[in-house]
Amino acid sequence: MWARIPAPLHSSGGQAVNGLNLAIRFFVVELGALAAAAYWGWEATSGPGRWYVAVLAPAAVIVVWALFVSPKADRRLRDPARFGLELVIFTVATAALLDAGYVVPAIVYAPLAVVTAALVRIWPEPV
Repeated sequence: MWARIPAPLHSSGGQAVNGLNLAIRFFVVELGALAAAAYWGWEATSGPGRWYVAVLAPAAVIVVWALFVSPKADRRLRDPARFGLELVIFTVATAALLDAGYVVPAIVYAPLAVVTAALVRIWPEPV
């Protein structure tokens, strides 16, 4: 169902691109989703409750990711459901950035998240 890159592209150059994609995916996209959720939680509330929301918003993302998306998840969804859930998480992160007033980071984040998610389907993930 999901396309795979032909064997010749699995060379060391292909592995380097895959490694770069996985690094961008983790350090920018996945951690960016957590940061966006935390910042949104902080900005969306006031008073002592803002600490709870700023912690619980990214915690919810972590729980969903760990249960259904992570390569080592016991209940990992199969594609295309997993891809859809990832897009929902990345869309929520983009909306959080927009709501916090970070339009340019949201405009950069959204397509980067979609591209890295798509590329993970092309090159196999290490498990």
